[in-house]
Amino acid sequence: MNALGIGTVLNAAGIVLGGVLGLMVRRPMSPANQIFFKVVLGAATVFFGLRLTWLSVHGPFPQMLKQVMIVLLAMMLGRFTGRLLRLQKTSNRLGQFARERMERATPTNPNRWSDGFNLCALLFCAAPLATLGAVQDGLSGYYPPLVIKAVMDGLATMAFASSFGWGAALAALPVLVCQGSLALLVRSAEPFLRELELVDSIGAVGGLLIFCVALIILELKKIELTDYLPSLVFAPLLTWLWR
Repeated sequence: MNALGIGTVLNAAGIVLGGVLGLMVRRPMSPANQIFFKVVLGAATVFFGLRLTWLSVHGPFPQMLKQVMIVLLAMMLGRFTGRLLRLQKTSNRLGQFARERMERATPTNPNRWSDGFNLCALLFCAAPLATLGAVQDGLSGYYPPLVIKAVMDGLATMAFASSFGWGAALAALPVLVCQGSLALLVRSAEPFLRELELVDSIGAVGGLLIFCVALIILELKKIELTDYLPSLVFAPLLTWLWR
């Protein structure tokens, strides 16, 4: 098991680095480079998401079949619960709010630092990959998903820095607190979950959801991913019930 929170630390570092580069370069990324990063990030997300699921599903064939059925059922129940709680609709409203604030952003705005800090903190902390990555980082020290998020957040901060200045880079602090707190909470429950053999079910579901992030990055399929986050709770619950 790796050191607690290393993925979150790298994520925060990526945001700060993106802010520094955005203030130094001050020109938008070329379309060719945007496509390059999109393809690389998408491919990496596919690999590390499916790898996590592969590592989490093991044993004799009947046991593997049972694990797959639990994963599918957990995702169905998670999506249903997410819709009831209107998780994706809330996420969409946050995204719309962020876009409106970005459109009104100007370098002469006296509140641009605070606006940039609030906007970026909201976007980076509310992203589904923040939850998925922090859970896996705390549960098993599997931090590659947060490394991918670090690159994504860093690229976004580069773009935000031209309008919001250092306020965008300072969003690394709430990311460090929010994701680190979630990872710490999960780490505290890890011995209990491992004793009951519930860790693998969370990893299997988390890996598939991380894979779904790749479909969104590559614009292959529109998935209401936030609605699926309750699956991370249903997976160990179903595993415990289906003994």
